[in-house]
Amino acid sequence: MTESQGAAVAVMLPRDLPAADIIPFARRAEELGFAELWVVEDLGFRGGIAQAASVLASTSRIVLGIGILPAGARNAVFAAMELATLEQLFPGRLVAGIGHGMPHWMRSIGAWPASPLTLLEEYLTTVRGLLAGQRIDTADSARYVKLTDAALEPSSIPDAAPPVLAGVRGPKSLAVSGRAADGTILAEPAGPEYARAALGHIAAAGPHRLVTFNIGSVHPDATAAIDAARPGLAAIGEPDWAPHIEPMPFAAEFAALRADCASGEDFVERMPADWVPQLALAGTAAQVRDRLAELSAAGVTSSVFIPVGDPFEALESLATVL
Repeated sequence: MTESQGAAVAVMLPRDLPAADIIPFARRAEELGFAELWVVEDLGFRGGIAQAASVLASTSRIVLGIGILPAGARNAVFAAMELATLEQLFPGRLVAGIGHGMPHWMRSIGAWPASPLTLLEEYLTTVRGLLAGQRIDTADSARYVKLTDAALEPSSIPDAAPPVLAGVRGPKSLAVSGRAADGTILAEPAGPEYARAALGHIAAAGPHRLVTFNIGSVHPDATAAIDAARPGLAAIGEPDWAPHIEPMPFAAEFAALRADCASGEDFVERMPADWVPQLALAGTAAQVRDRLAELSAAGVTSSVFIPVGDPFEALESLATVL
């Protein structure tokens, strides 16, 4: 079984997994019945396109999600060419995520624009248009993605364009996703409250996918699962994560506790145990299934586990929810 109350259950390929383990991990995720496997493109780790091609070529069924390709890192036409190629080679098995990228990463490589919102909207619109076979000329109208009579060659246009999702978090960026993307990826932590709030900002006129990433920890002993999940939550008290926390019922207490802690590690050690299952998919298999159902009811179409601890052991334990 690969779904919980209508939402696909997926798993993320750890960004620091040894290279020799990438294909075995992907194949095992497929064998266990996960509907999707997501790869990340974080600065200094591994490229999203290369990972996607390798995994797709080594598996036969699992859908491959890329979360996310930073818009400032690639020319939009060449990004569309890569995505079109993957879709043609592995039809119906690709979901492409595009976003701003983490600001400090993008500044460090000289690729953070003066207007991230403008760049992202132009980029999403262009990539989706090219994948759909459009010819695009924006040389006189665009601020960043300036194309002159650009198009994919007929032989390179996929029969059906892969979904292009925006990996974003703030209200203005979510609104861009609603206008210019096929769906939205919400980074961790993404509970039902955040999902509902995000959909309100997205305000899409038509069908819109909603993918959530969450730290995943499943164990027959709920306390053991919660304790294992804690380290993965160390960064979420920082300012960039405020949109994720603001809809939570304990947001004020959360902010006060973080302000009183010297580090993220101290913060998660002192975090009340009952917060953790609300900030992660953590608990027994039955408890996590219930949480997945809550996410689905809030509008989530794919719930992605981020494994903690030993990757292969985590993969097996997470699969007990399927």
